[in-house]
Amino acid sequence: MRQIILDTETTGLEPAQGHRVIEVGCVELLNRRPTGRTFHRYLNPDRDIDEGALQVHGITREFLSTQPRFTDVATEFLEFVGGAELVIHNAAFDMGFLEAELKRLPGPPPPLAQVCSVLDTLALARQLHPGQRNGLDALCKRYGVDNSHRDLHGALLDAKILSEVYLAMTGGQGALTLGTAPSANGAKATGASGRRVREPVEIPIVRASAAELDAHERALDGIAKAAKGRCLFRELPNA
Repeated sequence: MRQIILDTETTGLEPAQGHRVIEVGCVELLNRRPTGRTFHRYLNPDRDIDEGALQVHGITREFLSTQPRFTDVATEFLEFVGGAELVIHNAAFDMGFLEAELKRLPGPPPPLAQVCSVLDTLALARQLHPGQRNGLDALCKRYGVDNSHRDLHGALLDAKILSEVYLAMTGGQGALTLGTAPSANGAKATGASGRRVREPVEIPIVRASAAELDAHERALDGIAKAAKGRCLFRELPNA
């Protein structure tokens, strides 16, 4: 199964108000394992960026003025995501912006939802953790995913973090090793397969005392008497 973990950054909150995509980041998973393939582009929106959005991602219009436009990368983007399941946190937001960008292209491009299926990890998290905070930062804390390097939002960075969160939410397979390496001081470790490896735990064995064994036998005598001489526990092997 091929999945694309996807995130975008935008000039604002509403594509209907003319806001545009300014960054797309994608991470490929194949059978729940990261392949190392990514798609990452900054995009020139030909418009100003809302102050609120700038505070979230820190991407300036000056920087974007030298970047390609969505129309320049659309074919490459569609080829990368085509036929995959898109895994997106709050999918309605990103899909709304991407569909708006596709509608601006010349000709009738197919809706993205016809090219790919979509899995919304926000909806999944709300099912798993109703009534709790289910933003990406909250999920990182809940599932032990290191996001300490996330000072500002970034499409590729957030897609990589979401990859770890999604895999942890749905079975824990295949970390992307975004955090620190394993250590002997309690840091999380991974084995050769990418699975997290738990440190072995010694389980203490507490044996019954002579007084406790005597009390146990008296209790069994009482059961046998009440059952007219039969105690099933004493008939079990090694009982």
